[in-house]
This record gives sequence, structure tokens and C-alpha cells, in this order.
Amino acid sequence: MTTFTPATSADILSAVQWAAAEAAPLEIVGHGSKRAIGRPQQAEHTLDLSKLTGVTLYEPAELVLSARAGTPLAEIEKLLADNGQRFDFEPMDYGPLLGQVPGRGTIGGVLAANLAGPRRLKAGAARDHILGIQAVSGRGEAFKSGGRVVKNVTGYDLSKAMAGSWGTLAVATDVTFKVLPAAETETTLIVRGLLDDNAAAAMSIAMGSSAEVSSAAHLPERMAARVLDGKLGGDPATLLRVEGFGPSVAYRLGQLRQMLGNAGPLEEVAEDASRALWRDVRDVRPFVDGSDKPVWRVSMPPANAHHMVLALRMQAACDAFYDWQGGLVWLSMEGEPEADLLRGLIRQFGGGHATLVRATPAWRASVAVFEPQSAALAALSARLKAEFDPKAILNPGRMVHSPDSASLAAATEGAMP
Repeated sequence: MTTFTPATSADILSAVQWAAAEAAPLEIVGHGSKRAIGRPQQAEHTLDLSKLTGVTLYEPAELVLSARAGTPLAEIEKLLADNGQRFDFEPMDYGPLLGQVPGRGTIGGVLAANLAGPRRLKAGAARDHILGIQAVSGRGEAFKSGGRVVKNVTGYDLSKAMAGSWGTLAVATDVTFKVLPAAETETTLIVRGLLDDNAAAAMSIAMGSSAEVSSAAHLPERMAARVLDGKLGGDPATLLRVEGFGPSVAYRLGQLRQMLGNAGPLEEVAEDASRALWRDVRDVRPFVDGSDKPVWRVSMPPANAHHMVLALRMQAACDAFYDWQGGLVWLSMEGEPEADLLRGLIRQFGGGHATLVRATPAWRASVAVFEPQSAALAALSARLKAEFDPKAILNPGRMVHSPDSASLAAATEGAMP
């Protein structure tokens, strides 16, 4: 087994060219914070990008930042904060949920996993903020897409194609993201004591109002006690975040108080405490317990999510909390992953998709970790994979069971554009 630790883009190109020539599968890692997501790796060799670091361009006035793929996200976020800026899409940190220390994720991993946080409904995800990439395909060919200015759209879709590909199409060497000014202030209005259905209604009212709520989440009974070091207590907490200039935030909070005054007791958490609260929601702190108990990430229509959870609880032991106005459900299962049961209920209650984020290697090998694709979408994915990585050497089997290269070629022959 060989571990390549390239320090330059040229080193990466050389390593991938060797792997392509030898048809030798490569596991692509940054600092390994998300290594346990997906099916267990089927690669003998590792391409470790942890030495490919450094910010290569930062122009605060132009709202643009470029960095090498292995640069720790924590370092970049500190640089942005020092200049009063941020990634508006608020990328989450999977590390603690997967039993690792926080802050080990890389900027390349942000794109590969298409990360987002509680501000997703307003700000989008990584794919909505990527401006350009430099990368090496599984063919051993270096390519560029997009650029380093906010208005550049050349090759933009190709940059987006890398988002959420989990390193199975190409190895990103340098990425360029749009950045935005950080909010001057933020306050979270908390409605206490709501059951899931009433919380869904309250979040819908708030997000649909002129109060410009940037994030809405609901922590059912017991879940609230697992954030902010237990300072919220155990009663259900429905969270509504308001950000911006101080007077504007105060005015919009007043609007929310008028709209939701009869819903339940109201509390406010401001500034650093509010930011810490949303970090805990973002990083799934209620389920950070050091265990391998299965954790699912479910995306589905916000109005239907709590119905699905109730039906699931009738058949399996689980805990749940909601982000994205209820459209993102985090589930912790007490026993086996229950993939067929969960996905069947998701289809029954309006559709969506589920990703098994945490489980033992044995469970990850036995179930579909990522949502199975329809026949048409699977064919499109196979064509894309064949274009970028025809010998299936990049993170083989991580997203789906990887056929050998001959089978892949047979499956995609004739479907190529």
C-alpha cells in the first residue's frame, strides 16, 4: 500500500497519472474528517492532500478567496473573520459527529461534500458559491473551470459538478469561492414548548414573513438539553435566527414577537451565544456521543418531515431534530440503520432523500449509504463518471458499489455523448 503526500499540483498530476496507467485505485483524503462517510473504501493506495495547503488569493474588496484543496477550513474561516467576512453558506464540520476533533475539515472537502449549514435556505450550499476550480481528472489530465471573479460564469456548471461528488470524479487542487461580509449582529428568538407539528407551523410563518429570518430549526424534547452545554434546558426549543444591522435586527425581532407571541414562551439568545447555538445545530451536536449508532441525514418537504418522523417512531427507536425549517431531519437510530423502512416512509410522505452519515463499517458496506438514483439519473452519473474517471480509480465504491473497469466500460458504451 502506497500513500502519496503531494505538496504541489504537479505532484498530484504525477500521482494520478501513475494510478491511471496502472489502473490502481486511489482513496482521496484531506485531513480525513469525513473519511467515515460513504461505503468503506475499496482502494489499495491513498492520495493524501494534507500538505497541499495555503491561501493563494484573497481580495476582500472583490469578495473572492482561492486556496489549495488541503487548506484547513478553520484557518480560512479565521482569516475571513479577521476581515469581517464569512462563507455565507456556513459549511458544517462533520468531525465531532464522526468521533474526531473539530476543525479538521479542508476547503477541498467543503466542495467535495457540497457542505452547507443552517443558513442553507437563504444562502444555498457550497455549489452555489464556488467560482472556479483547478483539478486533475481520473484520466490523469489537469483542467480548470470557472475563474477568480464573482461575475465569471465560464465553466461554472463544471465547477458545480464537482460539488457533492465526494472525490469520485476528479481531485481538486485549488478552489475559488465567493465570500460575503459577516453580519454585524445576530439574535435567536426561541419559542419554547412546541410539539413538532406546531413547531413546523411556527417556522413556516416566520420564514414566510418579512422578518427575513436566516435560519429556522426545532429541537424536540431532550434535544435542546444537548446544545449550548445544556444551558437551554430540556424543553422543546424552536429557533429563529435574525441577522444584520442592530436596529434592523431589533425591529424584525419585534415583528416575530408579535406574530408568535401566542405560540409559547419566548426567549432570546444573542451574539456569541447565538453563534455557538447555531454551530451546535450545524454540527449535529445532539448526536455527538462517541458512539457508532446510525445517524441519518434526511432532506424532504418541510411540511411533511414531522409526519414521517412520527411514523418512523411507531416502528423503530430513534431521536430526531430539524433544521432548514424542518426540511433537514437529523435522525439517530438506536439499532440497525433501518434503511428500507426509512426510505419507504420518505417516499410515502412526499419524497426526498436520505444519507447514512454515521454507522459501523459493516453497516456502511451492507446498505445504500447515499440515496439510490433513478435509472435515468444513474445512467447520467455513469456517463459523467466514465468521462472523468473511465478506469474508476478515484474513491472507488464510496458512493455506490464500484464495478471493475471492464464492467463500467460495458455499462456506459453507447451511452457516451
